Amino acid sequence: MTATFFKYQGTGNDFVLFDNRTLFFPKENHELVAFLCNRRFGIGADGLILLENDDSLDFRMVYYNADGKEGSMCGNGGRCVVAFAQFLGIIDEKTDFIAVDGPHNATVNGTTVSLKMQDVKELKTKPNALYLNTGSPHHVQVVTNLEKFNVAKEGSKIRYGIYGANGSNINFVEQESKDTFKVRTYERGVEDETLSCGTGVTAVTLAMHHLGKINGNYANIKAMGGNLKVEFDYSDNTYNNVHLIGEAKQVFKGEISW
Repeated sequence: MTATFFKYQGTGNDFVLFDNRTLFFPKENHELVAFLCNRRFGIGADGLILLENDDSLDFRMVYYNADGKEGSMCGNGGRCVVAFAQFLGIIDEKTDFIAVDGPHNATVNGTTVSLKMQDVKELKTKPNALYLNTGSPHHVQVVTNLEKFNVAKEGSKIRYGIYGANGSNINFVEQESKDTFKVRTYERGVEDETLSCGTGVTAVTLAMHHLGKINGNYANIKAMGGNLKVEFDYSDNTYNNVHLIGEAKQVFKGEISW
């Protein structure tokens, strides 16, 4: 079979996207997904996204990790699929769509996509860290000298050592100024550091607010692949109106056979 694919990236977090509204893609073939995401033998990506029809909302987002398994919510992937939906003419500047963690809304302004994330009510304290779920599970740990930190080694150690087989994404953060943080993330499913993680920088922002390191209702995040902004409200012990904001761009279009 030969299919047309699109490659998108959001602050260096890259994805293979298919317009699967005709349901042609063999979704049960996890080996195929892993092959397509392989950077040496396939197209190469941190994950694969299928855009599908939905009965009540604009579209459905189906997300797979690079290991071929269907994953939890991906924030940068969500921003990329919104940009893809606009490219396909499915939406204009606003959209409501469904993902694995529930409904989301988003707005598009040029190459900037603002994606509303799920509310967060619970943050758990871990040794020298916080744990929370922003659509995907995240461990957030403050470190020093982040630039030289061995994210792959330490992230893998924590991902398996503390969180077991199901694992967690591991975020290391260093504060740069009162509202700006540098973040590096080890992603489960990729099993390595990625240049950016949308649900991860969202988790970092909320965790830093919880620790009293943010006085306002936003944070600027410097990921390895670019800059993101996270805005939020906090009331009744709940983080709500959480928005992940940043660029999402189409990189190229191609055909691949399997």
